[in-house]
This record gives sequence, structure tokens and C-alpha cells, in this order.
Amino acid sequence: MFLIGQYDSPFVRRVAIAMRLYGIAYEHKPWSTFGDADKIAPYNPLRRVPTLVLDDGEALIESAMILDYLDDRVGPDKAMIARSGAARRHHLRIAALASGLGDKGVSLLYERVLRKDRQLELWIDRCTAQISGVLEMLEKERAAVTTPYWFGENIGHADIAVGCVLRFVGEAHPALFDARYPALKAHAARCEALPPFQEIVQALDPPKN
Repeated sequence: MFLIGQYDSPFVRRVAIAMRLYGIAYEHKPWSTFGDADKIAPYNPLRRVPTLVLDDGEALIESAMILDYLDDRVGPDKAMIARSGAARRHHLRIAALASGLGDKGVSLLYERVLRKDRQLELWIDRCTAQISGVLEMLEKERAAVTTPYWFGENIGHADIAVGCVLRFVGEAHPALFDARYPALKAHAARCEALPPFQEIVQALDPPKN
């Protein structure tokens, strides 16, 4: 199987790190959604990443769908998320907030690098407010957790999602992810110290207009 997308995407990186932690081998196709869109299109007509192409040619799109497949593949005893109930919903909620944070971080980045002199201030203000709101909520919740990771002693999908997104937001919008969020800073540092995070990483390389 092969994973399409560059590691400066928090969504691609999230999937790749989960695969490494699960011990699932894959080939990496570092195709860009801008420069390599025509290569991505046969597998994903949305021309988005991550896209995971299985050995039989089936293409899985969107990080949540891919992680669901990976969890099913390794089984519930090894999956990095609770099987069911409130614990699972809470885990998915944190991951969803992280994904939304990443989406808004990408939108704000594209607005600034692609539109430049034609930027829509209303959209910038909205994205900035959404990013700040999610950071504040995640900071409050992470500060209340006393275990090494969000849901206990072992890393989970929510931890990976938050860690990857925080790196992206920190690089793309450093003025937004600053010293106001010490618990999230500590969480990011804990994640980034792990070998898979150190091995699967790429400096942010935004598209050029």
C-alpha cells in the first residue's frame, strides 16, 4: 500500500505516525495537492491528501476514514482509541477539534499566501477566532489531565492529532500558538520527542501563488 501526501500536512503526518506505531509498512508518495494534483486525481478525484491506496487498489480518503481502517486492521485490543461508549466519544471529540483546528489553519494559510493583496479580512478574522477558540478549549482540557497522554498512560489518536496540528499551526501562524497555551506546548513537546514524530516530519512548505 502507499500513502499519498507530504508530511507538512498535519493530516498526512497523523496517518503516517499511526501507521508507524501500528507497525504497518507503507510506501510514501510525497505528492503535493497543488504541484501533483494530476497524479492524485486517479486515486482521489478531490485531489486531497491523505489518500491511502491499499494493495488491491482501493483508495481510502480522509484521515478519519483511513484511521478507522487501520484500527480495524490491528483489532480493538491494539487500536489507539476506546472501543465504544463515552470514552470513545470523548476521544473522537478531541480528535475532531484538532482536525477542525488544522482545517482552519490551512484555510488561513492559503488566504495569506495565495490571495496576498486580495485577502478577505472578514475571512481572516473568522479563521483567527476559530483557531483561538479551539486552542483555548484544548488548553483548558489538557491542563486538567494529569496522565502523560490525554486518555491515560498510552498515546492515542487524539494525542497524535493534536500534536501534529500544533506543529503545523505553530509553523504557519506562530503568533496564534504562543505562550498562552503552556499545557498544549508541553503536550506538543512530549509528542515531538517520540521517535515516530522525529522520523516523520517535514518543514512547512506552503504553496506559491
